[in-house]
Amino acid sequence: MKIITIEGIDGSGKTVQFELLKRNLEERGFTVDTLGFPDYASFFGGQVGRYLSGEEGVYATEIDQKSMALWFALDRWEAFKNREEGDFDFLIINRYVLSNAVYQSIRDRDLDKPDIIDWVFELEYGHFGLPRPALNIFFDVTPKRAGSNVDSKGFRDYVGEGRDVYEASLGIQERARNMYIRAAERYGDVEMINCMEGPSMRPREEIAHDVMRALSRRGLI
Repeated sequence: MKIITIEGIDGSGKTVQFELLKRNLEERGFTVDTLGFPDYASFFGGQVGRYLSGEEGVYATEIDQKSMALWFALDRWEAFKNREEGDFDFLIINRYVLSNAVYQSIRDRDLDKPDIIDWVFELEYGHFGLPRPALNIFFDVTPKRAGSNVDSKGFRDYVGEGRDVYEASLGIQERARNMYIRAAERYGDVEMINCMEGPSMRPREEIAHDVMRALSRRGLI
């Protein structure tokens, strides 16, 4: 089974492309399973949601980077610990380890510290033994456009009508985008897909076509 992850800053159209990738693979005759993180209905994912929304008076941005990374990692560890593997060609995951590595490296409180991308990879892939993806697909969108997309989402269980603490910070979103771009340059398993045409989003079907071409170019389909 090949694992493909969907990555990008908040509001970059990940969920739309997640669904289109599933559809396009199935139309080619592949069997596809899906996961998404954080899982706000789980024990650890629920706590992540409370930190992101500040529901308990403590925000994710106030917690040291390795401790916050651990909460996100435990959510994935729990999901895979209880997971029964089916006979699928692909597993598509909406946000995975790379998201954790990026976002815990670029918060305001961590700007004077080195990034912890490799530490998060060792934590999740090495210590917890989570499966490595065949490809991480990063959907590149400007923070301004992404913010408008977030505002159009409406009510979400973990945060209500507004933005969570990461989505609300333009600085975090700008730094996250830059860190994703650096990751695409630094690691061979990260593919960057440009989603912008001037100030606007490219048509979703065009972006999805680029994804399928990337999978073909890398010999995954």
